[in-house]
Amino acid sequence: MKPHIWRMGRLLQLLILALILLICIYLLFVCQFNQCLLNVSPSNHLKYNHTSFTSCSGINGTFTPTNDSLISKEEWESLLKELQWSLPPVVLLSTDEATNPTKCSFSVVNPNSNHTIGGFIDVILIARDTKNRIKTYGGDFFQAKLFNSELKASTYGAVTDHFNGTYTARLALLWPGPAKVSIRLVHSSEAVQVLCRQREQDPDKVYFQGYFEEGGKQETVMCNAQRSPRLVGNDAQCCCEYREPVTGETWFCRRPSSLPCHALTYHSMGGYQAVLSKVEMTLLKSSMNIIVPGDDSAIDVQQQDTEIRSQTKCRPGFHTSVPAGFYFQDHWTSLVCDSKSFPSAKLISGCLKDKQILMMGDSTLRQWFDYLEETVPTLKRLNLHTSSKSGPFEAVDTQSNTRIIWRAHGIPIRTSKTPWADLHYIASEVEGMAGGAHSVVVFTIWAHFTTYPLAMYAHRLVVIRRAVASLLRRSPTTLVVIKSANTGYKDVYGSDWLSWQLDMALREIFRDLPVVLIDVWQMTSCHYSPDNIHPPSVVIQNEVDLFLSFVCPQ
Repeated sequence: MKPHIWRMGRLLQLLILALILLICIYLLFVCQFNQCLLNVSPSNHLKYNHTSFTSCSGINGTFTPTNDSLISKEEWESLLKELQWSLPPVVLLSTDEATNPTKCSFSVVNPNSNHTIGGFIDVILIARDTKNRIKTYGGDFFQAKLFNSELKASTYGAVTDHFNGTYTARLALLWPGPAKVSIRLVHSSEAVQVLCRQREQDPDKVYFQGYFEEGGKQETVMCNAQRSPRLVGNDAQCCCEYREPVTGETWFCRRPSSLPCHALTYHSMGGYQAVLSKVEMTLLKSSMNIIVPGDDSAIDVQQQDTEIRSQTKCRPGFHTSVPAGFYFQDHWTSLVCDSKSFPSAKLISGCLKDKQILMMGDSTLRQWFDYLEETVPTLKRLNLHTSSKSGPFEAVDTQSNTRIIWRAHGIPIRTSKTPWADLHYIASEVEGMAGGAHSVVVFTIWAHFTTYPLAMYAHRLVVIRRAVASLLRRSPTTLVVIKSANTGYKDVYGSDWLSWQLDMALREIFRDLPVVLIDVWQMTSCHYSPDNIHPPSVVIQNEVDLFLSFVCPQ
């Protein structure tokens, strides 16, 4: 054989071997990509027919009942079932195969029928890809609402996934006059798959900084909630570990080179460092939060003599329905209980008389504190010389004998530089309360946990649940209120889908306790205001009015 022919044959063999190796690497990546678990409760957003579908599986690798004594095997399996989510069963070869909201469509079933208040309409939604092909699997994250812009009326609707590219939505008719359907694709199923993998496999997408000070020396190091490879690095000695004595919660910081671990003095947000491919970034951005074209005709809803509102007194223990209420003239009417309006400072002050309210959470709950302070002139904030973002804050009204405290829910929290000693865990604060009929505990916890594996969040919730259950045993007249998650996050660090997953976990874990859940997810999802993690004042007012309806039910 001639030398040059032999060399060409050898080169061809090497090219074939290289191609086979690349294919193996790609398939390995795909297998890893599909190993995460996720999902939504059938009770509130995307409902599911229980047919076979592909879902992530990998959470058990980071957390099992055997290494968390606060969660039984049965409860953990129930939680995973509640959060199950359909993921693409095929390998995505091109972003053109992902769901494209501009190609999707919806139609109203029998739009010209006689419709009356208290009835429902059904909507059929077809998902398509960029090439206008009907999808053959489900898992897209849609949100639906019925609305009337002129009346400032709207309500939230549940969406059912049929796992074949079709979805249905049922929307309640709750006000007289015209009403239109709006459906938006928050994330394609392919984007959800990216969020799933990122959540479970990269907890260091967000990192924090710890500031060590002692004897005139200062050092700043990286910190986080898990002892992850990216935090540990190549240093076998790695980390300072901080274990909260009451709750047992842990926090890790890289060990300073010249200062002891006990010199940790301040905490702050560090930065963002998600690792995404170009395809993943395209999937997350291209189809995000876009209105789906469809039947734009108005549905004429006829008046009825029966008033649409609940007559049940607001009290702990209610489960949220779908819909949980509706807006009309920018006023939220609850369908869960007989909610009231508190349009004046006098009414709010009277409701809060002799109350001590402890609020713990993030900036979305801080909006409640700010609203009350701004609305009630006699409620005065004390200057505690604390962080303007993470507090704690305290306001008192000596005329009504009211005291309100807001403080951050503890680490992890993305905030500016703040004293480490001011960051208290919710469970630790609740364990230290005496409680009583004058005491109200309000908390929310979700927005700063969207970058972590579900297991870590579930553990934090059961620690809080244990503290709340203990408080209610020793002081059953204490009112405990949980503010749900709200919409507004739209990226890999805090997608609405990630928030929804955490919100469903919270509802499931606190389901059997006599607490109040203020469902602001529905209130923010269906409102006409631009999507924002911090809702406008008109939404906050309705949230606070619903909260006050439980504080002082008539």
